[in-house]
Amino acid sequence: MKKGLFAGLDVSTQGAKIVVIDTGAREVAYVGAVNYDEDLPVFQTKNGVVKGLGEGASESDPRMWIDAVEKLFGNLGRSGVQVKDILCLSVSGQQHGLVALDREGRLTRPRAKLWNDFSTLEECRLLTEKAGGLEAMIVEVGNSQRTGYTAAKIFHMFRHEREAYDRTATFFLVHNFINWYLTGAWSGGARVMEPGDTSGMALWNPRTGRWSRKVIEAVDPGLMDKLPPVGPSTETIGKISSALTEKYGFSPDCRIDAGSGDNMYSAIGTGNVTPGIVTVSLGTSGTAYTVMDEPFIDPTGEIAAFCDSTGRHLPLLCVSNLANGYNELLRVRDLTHEDFSKIILKTPPGNSGRLLIPWYTGERTPDVPLAAPIYFGFAPGDFSTNILCRAVLEGHILNLYDGFRRMPITPNEIRLTGGFCRSECWCQTIADIFEADAVPVEGEGAALGAALHAAWVYFKETGDHVDLSDLTGTFVVLDENRRKKPLPEHLSIYRIQKKLFQALSSRVRGQAGDDPFAIRTQLLSLSVAK
Repeated sequence: MKKGLFAGLDVSTQGAKIVVIDTGAREVAYVGAVNYDEDLPVFQTKNGVVKGLGEGASESDPRMWIDAVEKLFGNLGRSGVQVKDILCLSVSGQQHGLVALDREGRLTRPRAKLWNDFSTLEECRLLTEKAGGLEAMIVEVGNSQRTGYTAAKIFHMFRHEREAYDRTATFFLVHNFINWYLTGAWSGGARVMEPGDTSGMALWNPRTGRWSRKVIEAVDPGLMDKLPPVGPSTETIGKISSALTEKYGFSPDCRIDAGSGDNMYSAIGTGNVTPGIVTVSLGTSGTAYTVMDEPFIDPTGEIAAFCDSTGRHLPLLCVSNLANGYNELLRVRDLTHEDFSKIILKTPPGNSGRLLIPWYTGERTPDVPLAAPIYFGFAPGDFSTNILCRAVLEGHILNLYDGFRRMPITPNEIRLTGGFCRSECWCQTIADIFEADAVPVEGEGAALGAALHAAWVYFKETGDHVDLSDLTGTFVVLDENRRKKPLPEHLSIYRIQKKLFQALSSRVRGQAGDDPFAIRTQLLSLSVAK
């Protein structure tokens, strides 16, 4: 493989990371990280989000992301890595966040609404009505309107912050904003988007590759002028700015890749580049996605129809609730991760008919922004630490699986990434509920994926084409010691529990479904028999 250094940035919700790979040495040369709360306290965030904004609001100052990137670059320069030898850099960004700039590159809105902002429920409803209903909306953009997506954020700004909206010349997603900064910012920075991240705006159709004029005009007929053009995800967009060359030692020839959303690059960073592999990310949110050659358009809009960053498609499920319920349980019950794992070993799969639907802060899939958690099958004396631990573990994974079952795929293997993937009990329960091998992936996920994409694009543009699968095969490391296979003795219990979760979720949302009490009786009978 040709020699070269390539860098990947991941600008996520709670922090930012950088990974530098050396393709000649076939190794990761450097990894760096910044935690917004701890390393940039001036922005007064909790978990990367500005504090005190009220229920449903989740926003961050985009200047924090720039400061984080500069801090990463400064640390990189002091690490001994030859920054001047980095040939190409690519950016992964948290999806859906809205950054608004005027013609001089100043923020017209001081904070960016993030993917987990639920304040735009009314805008989603209004846009869907204007499009002619859910079916018509999915025809237009391949997706339903969700509070997480960007269209409703723009419409919210149009309706409630009109003066700032009118001053806006460019709407960026997070990684596009970072690209603009890297290529010169207000001194000629690249004003461009790419299909992967753009398909999560609910303004652009991943099946047709076109903006929806109908939905754009439902927001504002003048919106089209504020949206950058959509270019290929498989090309570079320019070179790094002279300011960053002088300040941090980059070569003036260092190219900037088109970049993409964090999910697109997490797919690459977990080796999910061929159909049949599913990536499950366990972090602030929970996601499950797979690469497909053709678009998958879910008629309910629950599975997001996204493009990937290689010219193919990436149907994706996202649940908003994952780390929140688990972390809060540990805090309230004064438990460590090790304590939790030991408790799970002492509790039975299926939790003896007790089930938690963990919709703590509304939910994205299913689309219930006003939802609250539901405890089912609990007697007054059942709220013990042991029972709650099992309920939280199974509840979060069942919630993720209940959306995943809509995907047209039977996974060959599940690649796990994110904070919980090193937990034995999380890995085993995912393998049991999804009925597939589950194996954690070592490394930095989206940041590594960004670096691999940068190398792939650079070699392609310079005539030294390298298969992306060769790059991922070299740099993506599976933690085989933690690989979990479905346990046959658990499958029958979890098959009934999955039906119970589905029935209860449907009933509380006013949909037709099986009787959850009858299914619970089946589960109890099976548990007793075992």
